[in-house]
Amino acid sequence: MSAVLMAVLSFAGFIVAYRLYGRFLGRKIFGIQDTTEVPAYQFEDGVDHVPTRTSILFGHHFTTIGGAGPIVGPAIAVIWGWLPALIWVVVGSIFIGGLHDFGSLVISCRMKGKSIGEVSKDILGPNVRMLFLFIIFFLLIIVIAVFAYIIAVLFVKYPESVLPIWVEIPIAIWLGYMIYNRKGNHKLYSVIALVVMYATIYVGTLLPLRLSDISFIGADYQIYVWMTILLVYVYIASTLPVHKLLQPRDYINAHELYVGMGAIVVGLFVLRPEIVAPAVNTKAFADPTAPAFIPFLFVIVACGAVSGFHSLAASGTTVKQLSNEKDSLPIAYGSMLLEGALAIIVIIACCAGFEKLGDWQAHYASWAGAEGLGPKLGAFVNGSARFIEALGIPIELATAIIAVVIVSFAATTLDSATRIQRYVINELATDLKLKPLTKRHPATIVAVAIPALLVFWPLIRSTSINKNLGMVLWPIFGTANQMLAGLVLLVITVYLLKRGKGAIYALIPMLFLIVITTWAMISNIWKYTHPAPKPDGLPGEVNYVLTVIGIAILVLEVWMIVEAIRAFAARGKQKLEPPAQA
Repeated sequence: MSAVLMAVLSFAGFIVAYRLYGRFLGRKIFGIQDTTEVPAYQFEDGVDHVPTRTSILFGHHFTTIGGAGPIVGPAIAVIWGWLPALIWVVVGSIFIGGLHDFGSLVISCRMKGKSIGEVSKDILGPNVRMLFLFIIFFLLIIVIAVFAYIIAVLFVKYPESVLPIWVEIPIAIWLGYMIYNRKGNHKLYSVIALVVMYATIYVGTLLPLRLSDISFIGADYQIYVWMTILLVYVYIASTLPVHKLLQPRDYINAHELYVGMGAIVVGLFVLRPEIVAPAVNTKAFADPTAPAFIPFLFVIVACGAVSGFHSLAASGTTVKQLSNEKDSLPIAYGSMLLEGALAIIVIIACCAGFEKLGDWQAHYASWAGAEGLGPKLGAFVNGSARFIEALGIPIELATAIIAVVIVSFAATTLDSATRIQRYVINELATDLKLKPLTKRHPATIVAVAIPALLVFWPLIRSTSINKNLGMVLWPIFGTANQMLAGLVLLVITVYLLKRGKGAIYALIPMLFLIVITTWAMISNIWKYTHPAPKPDGLPGEVNYVLTVIGIAILVLEVWMIVEAIRAFAARGKQKLEPPAQA
């Protein structure tokens, strides 16, 4: 199949979906209005609540929800072939992910910018709120751990990305200062920041930074050193005011991604490669190291189709910067479709970036082959770089550009997840009367320390490197992430039921996600408690940490569903607000 034809049909489908289904949801189901009666103005404080231009907030929201999720997930999932991943990304983004993101932002905006956990209290009852907060808490532990690991892997695999990523911090601080303190032209300074950023990428190809070159750290331990540095950094970054670093850095990252995606697509049209990967890879279904195709396709792809983390971004940071309710459609639904487009690009790069089928089969020989996550990401980096090379850009520079894009987005997710985890810990501490954890810095320390324990536990327990850690963490991340999305859709469903407006559009996706993620979580727990034997024939080690997290999330999910049914049955269809006029 032609890779160009796949791209054209997919992108056209997203454009049509936004104009038809997205606008239908906005007008007929949620009744969004042109109003500035929004939390950003109501509670403006110059720290978290900051009214923001639509274009800037779109960039911030897109980079926050994008992260490395729509890259890592599809890059792994194509091991089953490109067709299942493609169908799930397109259908999931339009009918599940877009609705989930849009509904989360609109409802949070109408409830004074409350987090999705607080929103669940008003819609489903106080007991549900506490359960929801704990589910979010456990999910964010995994998010912070897995994205710190991804960045560390990429730093080791692509040392040319290290310099530009760290130099981006002062560039972003400068950009924020010029826009907010000096009231400068945000378009002009954004272009300057982007040009400087790309210049540092070129410098990075000349000065690749490896820890082994400046220390006695062995190659296998570099990932753990980078994770330590990253967790210290994210502690500092997530406690700064949002417009000092997070927002301007996201703005740079958004434009960086637009340029990168544009270059990949243009290069794709110039090169016009064929998809060499099989539509369905039957060999992967017999791989004993791989999880079952169903339910795991739907959780492995993760953010490329739907993501519970998006609701945390929408109701945790984006809603505090939304300057008009009508902007929620392009910012939330539009960003989800653009994320779906990014996932399509990943599928194409991983399936058409190889010159022949044998090369693809060698790269995707098994689920855990070649030490897991690094090579799967490498398929996207190398495939995309090949497309960009068709534009006359040296392959070394093209590779660095793509590696920096992935790391930049993963860093945004890491920062935002830590910041949101702080909010969650603050809320839980207030309810549980743990006064020290209601403060910014103690809460952030806890937010960083627990994921650190998760990623360092294999090293502490056995004093050996777990080279397949990423492939262990990603399935439970995807499962917990999609499970949260299902529960958020439960909240949206009840919200729409109480308004008497189109609840069926949220009900069907909600039921699908609840069933598929419960199935996947039970499978995860079984795998952690019944590990495969080691290559030397000795019994595998039970993963107690992930077992506890998985069981906790599963119990909380069932409990929350029961409470939601009870709450709705008791309260009936009491209207939250009059249905909007069509």
